[in-house]
Formats: sequence, structure tokens, C-alpha cells
Amino acid sequence: MSFPDLLELHPDLGEGIRGKLTANQPLSAVTWFRVGGPAQLLFQPADEADLATFLSRLPEDIPVLPVGLGSNLLIRDGGLEGVGIRLSAKGFGGIEEVGNHRLKVGAAVPDKRLSEAAAKAGLGGFSFYTGIPGGVGGALRMNAGAHGTETRDRMVELIGIDRQGRRHVLSNADMNYAYRHSEAPKDMIFTEAVFGGEAVSEEVIRQEMEEVVAHRERAQPIREKTGGSTFKNPPGTSAWKEVDAAGCRGLTVGGAQMSEMHCNFMINTGQATGADLERLGETVRKRVFEHSGIRLEWEIKRLGHFGEGDAIEPFLGAYKEQG
Repeated sequence: MSFPDLLELHPDLGEGIRGKLTANQPLSAVTWFRVGGPAQLLFQPADEADLATFLSRLPEDIPVLPVGLGSNLLIRDGGLEGVGIRLSAKGFGGIEEVGNHRLKVGAAVPDKRLSEAAAKAGLGGFSFYTGIPGGVGGALRMNAGAHGTETRDRMVELIGIDRQGRRHVLSNADMNYAYRHSEAPKDMIFTEAVFGGEAVSEEVIRQEMEEVVAHRERAQPIREKTGGSTFKNPPGTSAWKEVDAAGCRGLTVGGAQMSEMHCNFMINTGQATGADLERLGETVRKRVFEHSGIRLEWEIKRLGHFGEGDAIEPFLGAYKEQG
């Protein structure tokens, strides 16, 4: 499907913009699941000022949805109405040491690159990022974590551009972080952040990073089309244990499968649709609830409209159409 061209409806949107604006841009190529319909308009700003200018003139009734690196994102087959924002490495990929054991990092920096930069700077506390398949913007948004450490343990402050194009400096406390959650406005776009660590020898850090990489290769289907952990860990247990106990390891729906290697990972075996993946996830949630009474919560972000005839009926209530 395709949407009305926002650049034709609002010709002034592109005036003076230095970044890239693309109408009805397919998103399957930028998400790790390799599924999903188009963004009505995809904007890749040149820099923070370009982003602020664009948002300041965007009509209030047009949704704004951060896309990021697409690693933890399931775009539905009907696509995204409104504007998807995807930051580029050129404009938002910088890393700078700013003293006091701190790094200033652009939101488009991959988590793994942040870990590498911290190692070279002799800053400990960042090795967990080596195993997170995403970018800094998404990590800030969802409080990404692994191996006992979370983003809230390292983030000092961040810069966000709001829906009106205004620049904000938010502290760690402002984010109200919880497990895989923050309370920043959903349409605020993070552009950079300052992270703090501790002085540790690079040799020790490299050993930690190698252990994280070895664990991933041993335990996770990292060479598949996947989005990482599908469900958040419930209190007192692990999501994979509950999925396994409910008999869902290897479960398939269409071209989607719960991984045999790590059954909290959904994979696209080759021809899955967004509907296949979401229906599989809801099937697993239902079976886990019936088996243990535990209500698994999605960790994968699902955005956009369902394809024609593909509406998924979740077992705990109706979805809002746009995510």
C-alpha cells in the first residue's frame, strides 16, 4: 500500500531542509526482521538543527515515529502513517571524550561501537553494549541492558528535540527509567547523550567484551533475521523459561518461528510477514498465560497499520492501530 505524499500536501516541509526526505519509503530494508510496509515519509536529517527546523514546521496532526537502526522494531505490513525519523551516522554518529570519565555520543552510534570507544578510552561499565544489537537512541528510549547492567546505570544526560523543534537537556532522573522503559515523550527525538564510566584497564575491558561476544554466539541466533529479545523478563523468572515451559520453542506461524536456539527470539525464516511475526508473538503470550498465568509483555516495538485482512487479535485486548 501507499499513503498520500506529504511533500505534495505540504510543499513547505522540504524548503531549506538539508537532509533526505523520501515519500512512501519501504522500511523492510532497514529493519532487522526485514518485514513491514512503507513510511508515509522518511526523514533522515543532516544534523540536529535540520531536525529541529523540520519538526518546527510539521503540522501537529502528523505523527512522528523514531525508526532508529530498526533492530528492536516490527513494522506492520500496512506501513507507518506520518513521518519516520532515521538519524544518520554522518550527522549523529560522533563520539567524544569530555573529561571526568565521560563520553558524549551521537544517537545514531551502534551500541557495539559505543562499547568499543569506551574500551579504547579505558572506561569500564560499557561492555554489556557489545551484545546489544541496536543503537544509542533506542538504548536511551527503552533503557536497554544486558548482563546485569542497564543504560540508566551509565547515562548522565541527553539531548532531545521535541515535537515543536525545541531542544531539551534531560537528566537521568528526568527519564524515570524502569526495566526496559522510560517516560520521555514518544515523539521526542534523542540526538546525543553523555555517558559516565569508571577508569579500568583496556585489557580487563577487552576480556569482558570477549565474554559477552562468546555468550551471544553460543546462546543467541545472531545470524538470523531477528529483533533480539521478544518479551521482557517477568518478575522472578526469565521470558525464555516461560516460553519453553509452555511448549513454544520452535513454534512457527507462516514464515515466523520462535528460535530453537533461544526461544525468546523470534526469527524470520525467509518469507515471514509482519503479521506472521506478530501473530506468533500473540500465540506465545496466550500459551504462556494458559500454562503459568504469566502475562508476557512485548519488548519488541510494534508500529504502524496492519495490512488488509491481517488485523491481529491480541489475547489481552485490542491494539491501537498506530502502535
